[in-house]
Amino acid sequence: MTRSLSAALAATMLAAPAARAEMAATITEPVTITFYSYNLASAGLGKETTEGLIADFMAANPLITVEPVAAPSNEILSRVQADIVAGQQPDVAQLVFRDLIYAAKDLGAQPFEDLAGDELAVHAEGMVPNGLALGRVDGKTYGLAYTFSTPVMFINADLFRAAGLDPDQPPRTWAEVKAAGIAIHEKTGKHGFFPGAFGPIDGTFVYQSLVMSNGGKVREGNKLTYAEPAAAGAVTMLRDLRDSGAYADIDVAAHMDTFASGDLGMFLFTSAIQSRMQKAAEGNFELRVAAMPSFGDKPTAPTNSGSALFVLSQDPVKQRAAWELTKFLTSKYAYTQITSKIGYLPLRLDIVDDPQYLKDWVEANPMILPNLEQLTRLTPNVAFPGPNYRQVESMMKDAAAEAVLGSGDPVAVLKAAQERGQALMPADG
Repeated sequence: MTRSLSAALAATMLAAPAARAEMAATITEPVTITFYSYNLASAGLGKETTEGLIADFMAANPLITVEPVAAPSNEILSRVQADIVAGQQPDVAQLVFRDLIYAAKDLGAQPFEDLAGDELAVHAEGMVPNGLALGRVDGKTYGLAYTFSTPVMFINADLFRAAGLDPDQPPRTWAEVKAAGIAIHEKTGKHGFFPGAFGPIDGTFVYQSLVMSNGGKVREGNKLTYAEPAAAGAVTMLRDLRDSGAYADIDVAAHMDTFASGDLGMFLFTSAIQSRMQKAAEGNFELRVAAMPSFGDKPTAPTNSGSALFVLSQDPVKQRAAWELTKFLTSKYAYTQITSKIGYLPLRLDIVDDPQYLKDWVEANPMILPNLEQLTRLTPNVAFPGPNYRQVESMMKDAAAEAVLGSGDPVAVLKAAQERGQALMPADG
């Protein structure tokens, strides 16, 4: 966000009324709301499925018209900000979890407890508690978890066999990933392993999953800690994989295409691309999915990718329409579509064994099971506080990438970035 846009947005939010009327109880006249979504921007991330859900919602709610606004995930916040400044108030926005604190404190997101009252508790029945917790700031739910996943290991079973490996016994630890990656590279000439942690599509959740699975943290309060021993150890593990030849020497922007082409044995990334990879693998190679590997006997702590839904409406009637849309998009029906057609996790696990919803699909598509199992250890993807939060996160991500892919001492690289980033963090208190 540019300085001028930031200043204009701050002025706009300060000019907003301090007290607002309560959300309307019902919709009695036609109303139009906007829905900003990055899933609408890409067929590979569920454009058709999301369009279908919007159409289904409007069919069930004839007085509500939803105008979709599409933007890629790395541009959706800027679009929301620009439209607020331009006086075009967004109503519902799908934002990634890195924007959670900013949306709650600076963007005017409505806490659902205040907006919907008892309706929130009723709607939340059956939802995964640690999934709901992903959208909370200071004890209130500003973002209702929507499309999210944990990192899973996509495996090319054909390359495993060609390298003399058993795809029925995928690597469970990073030491085993290293051995398998070296074998694939040396015996097939293809690439062994690659994590989707440093590319142009946000992969910080993969990086944070690695850090937390090794017992580290990226921050504690307002203190950055990603250069501390446990956190840095996750990065030095990746550097060791690269130095050994197990780590693929490819462009970080081409990781999905490389795996889809059949030239990569193991790819750690979000299950949101599962349907895309299944289509790419058809007739080309056998695709498998395994759980995220661990650091020895340490339990993994997979963090979430994906997004939450934020209600930004200021008008009481539009707030009601926005809440109805939010409820629909996080319903049993919607999660059946989202999981089966896109690959995200269902926030409602009771539909997994329900024949009316996902039971038959899960039985026919066991690749979702590692991701479902990891929900029991779901660890929130840590957002950063303060106005410089994106810059601080970007500095961390760039440093981790340099530590893995560069030639310098990885711990020194992380420490230098952490020191620079700390100067941009809010002061304690």
